[in-house]
Amino acid sequence: ELGKVQGLQWFRIHYAYPNRLSDEMIRAIAETHNCAKYLDMPLQHASSQLLKKMSRGGSSESFGRLIGKIRAACPEIHLRSNFIVGFPGETEEDFLTTYSYLAALPVSYLHVFPYSERANTYAVDIHPKVDGMQKSERSKMLHILSDKKRRAFYESQLNKTGNVLFEESTDNGLMEGFSENYVRLAVPYDPLLINTVQPVRYKSIMDSGDVKGEILIVGR
Repeated sequence: ELGKVQGLQWFRIHYAYPNRLSDEMIRAIAETHNCAKYLDMPLQHASSQLLKKMSRGGSSESFGRLIGKIRAACPEIHLRSNFIVGFPGETEEDFLTTYSYLAALPVSYLHVFPYSERANTYAVDIHPKVDGMQKSERSKMLHILSDKKRRAFYESQLNKTGNVLFEESTDNGLMEGFSENYVRLAVPYDPLLINTVQPVRYKSIMDSGDVKGEILIVGR
């Protein structure tokens, strides 16, 4: 098991298909001490009709149940999901269904893709097409929703502590890194902290949307 590998501080499961995420795997993510509390799971749309046109399995109902199960097992987990807007045949009603569904879904962040048509794919023959202005507007609405969800998730983490892996980049005297549950943290720059993992208290949300932290005990 990766959780038992000597010297492995933590590892992250980046991309997980919902139909392959078993109860056993959910338990392993929640209980394995060095498994990052982060998952990226695609659904792509909340409309059953459009999911069929996309040749995607599953449904928004089963996806919602899975998200609830993951949250119950690991409340602090950072959940991201991918969605497509403007797929051929997407009506205003289809989009609003997806928007309402996502507004209520307890995910932390949305990765939104405006549909881009590619030659020699079956979707070329699906009509009607969604025009560029509509795709742009729908994408903008979901991005705004995603920003609200990300901020709400970050606010839920304030005054808590976590381990943060710091990166080399610096901006305005601050250096940044990611926590085990993928919260982006910033602390005063210290070159000795680059590529180290430090315990940090999450203090406040900055204008950038990231969290400003306070290192508790420096261990190098």
